Amino acid sequence: MNNKVLVNLYIPFLEKKYEVFLPANKKIGEIIYLIGKTLPDITGGYYEYKQVEKLYNRLNGKEYQVNEIIKNTNIRNGTELIFM
Repeated sequence: MNNKVLVNLYIPFLEKKYEVFLPANKKIGEIIYLIGKTLPDITGGYYEYKQVEKLYNRLNGKEYQVNEIIKNTNIRNGTELIFM
């Protein structure tokens, strides 16, 4: 497996979709934190990170647990994720 996976990240609150590279060796909780801290900058302060957001598989609704490592999940290139 490569060091990163390219996923489609949907953010319903913003009604936006982004293609992002996620490091395969990071925990889901770290990814959620990094996304949450980046969104206020991307949105010009419109989005406020609340630290309750979660990451879901868009196709089957599976919630990823914060202590799971990306490479140990079913997240692969092209996976569609929802951040909310």
